[in-house]
Amino acid sequence: MKENAIEISGLKKSYGNTVALQKVNLSIKKGEFFGLLGPNGAGKTTTISILTGLVFRDEGSTLVFGEDTVESFRYTRSKIGIAAQELSVDWFFSIEKLLYFQAGYYGLSKKNAKKSVNSLLERLGLDKKRNSRLRQLSGGMKRRFQLAKALVHDPDIIILDEPTAGVDVELRRSLWKYLNELHSEGKTILLTTHYIEEAEQLCENIAIIDEGKILKKGSPKELTQELGSSGITIKIGDVRNKFDSFLSDYSYTFNDNRLHFSVKNPDVAMPDIIQKLSENNIKIQSVESNSSSLEDVFLDLTGKGIDE
Repeated sequence: MKENAIEISGLKKSYGNTVALQKVNLSIKKGEFFGLLGPNGAGKTTTISILTGLVFRDEGSTLVFGEDTVESFRYTRSKIGIAAQELSVDWFFSIEKLLYFQAGYYGLSKKNAKKSVNSLLERLGLDKKRNSRLRQLSGGMKRRFQLAKALVHDPDIIILDEPTAGVDVELRRSLWKYLNELHSEGKTILLTTHYIEEAEQLCENIAIIDEGKILKKGSPKELTQELGSSGITIKIGDVRNKFDSFLSDYSYTFNDNRLHFSVKNPDVAMPDIIQKLSENNIKIQSVESNSSSLEDVFLDLTGKGIDE
């Protein structure tokens, strides 16, 4: 479907007796910032590797802008830039030359690549390191180089496999800002990450994958509201009225002068609950709200931590 940048249907992959993917279905719209979350070994990297032609699929289809990634591999690969977890470059050349090599793989002449290379080195804070070899760079600088390498041919789709793993907080925030800029320019971004906060901050929609199966898809807000266990706790004064007559729309418990409400969206429910208590002359002493996080949802679905 050409309205989708990526369309994956019934995707299966096994390595011997080990099943890596089990009928994975995934649609990513043009210009969407999409996150793929899962613990180690869940199938994230295998999915990306099939999309980019590094691994053969067993069954199913993988389309990029409506074209099959096997039958139209030259076209689909030209549309994708990938910043992989592992560095796979020649360590004996400067990072500037490595970027020119990468551009050449996609058919760009040195003259045509010059503007892109210079712009990326500057935007990613690598300009002063352009003559350095990769082994001379810090871990954070290497991550920036990986991103520059993915972007040098100006792809429509950017795939980021753990792009901020091992970098400090300041650099992570800086990369987040740059990724948001790319997204605002219309790039389609597929992100895998071990940082749930990263997915919450950046992604419009996410899919949670475990043991080769997509468990749930939706926006971070939708998932936390649908699957989370948010609540509101209100401490009240002496009670003489019964609550059932005016709080029947809510699920709640009452103990030690505290009303605890289990709600999907505390921000929406709280004003209505407070109004109903006030109208029935219930004195409110304090109000506390707790919202489920995407991490809570992840733990509920998979039964394990993101980095397990």
